[in-house]
Amino acid sequence: MPYHIEPKVIIDGTLYTLLAFSVATWTVLLFKIWEFANNSYRNRHFNAAFWEASDLVQAQSLPADTAIGPQARIAQQGFSWLNESQQADGKRLKYIGSPAELLEHSLLVQMQKEQHLMESGLTLLASIGSTAPFVGLFGTVLGIMHAMHEITASGSTSLDVVAGPIGDALVATAIGIAVAVPAVLAYNFFLRRVKQHRAGLENFVASFLHIALSADSKAKV
Repeated sequence: MPYHIEPKVIIDGTLYTLLAFSVATWTVLLFKIWEFANNSYRNRHFNAAFWEASDLVQAQSLPADTAIGPQARIAQQGFSWLNESQQADGKRLKYIGSPAELLEHSLLVQMQKEQHLMESGLTLLASIGSTAPFVGLFGTVLGIMHAMHEITASGSTSLDVVAGPIGDALVATAIGIAVAVPAVLAYNFFLRRVKQHRAGLENFVASFLHIALSADSKAKV
């Protein structure tokens, strides 16, 4: 144990680490709030325009400001697959098989990409929520060890000598917990939001698949 290191250096290093954790937590939190609010708005806006279209051709030609957002990107992936499959006419391996299953797979792949985008940053929140208390505890333990060494060296056990260094060391644990709580709460909240958005995307995939196959069947008739 390097007793020559000042306790203040160790505690300050811990506090700066926790400060970085706190800044990262609130940065991710504010960004995710904006991201989910924006996605919700874009999805509602796109849904209103998509279901007002008379057919898939008109739905594919929606204005650029409307065709933005997770559901819009899934729809664009579906339109791209339909157009490419018609041009390929079964001459490429990726279009050989049941059209319904191939289209569904293409839509699900895009949906998984959208889910990964929504989940970005959540791992950081979970990591901070789980490690911040231990970082604070680490600073507290080292601070107390230094305090005990100083008390032993001074030979005095008065309250003034004991309370000050130990009290300063315990601050690190308190801040560690204070940093972890918002990170854990934000992680749980956004994880629930991801599940809700995924359910909405799954419903849209099922609806798009049904409409695309129905339109294809009518075209063949």
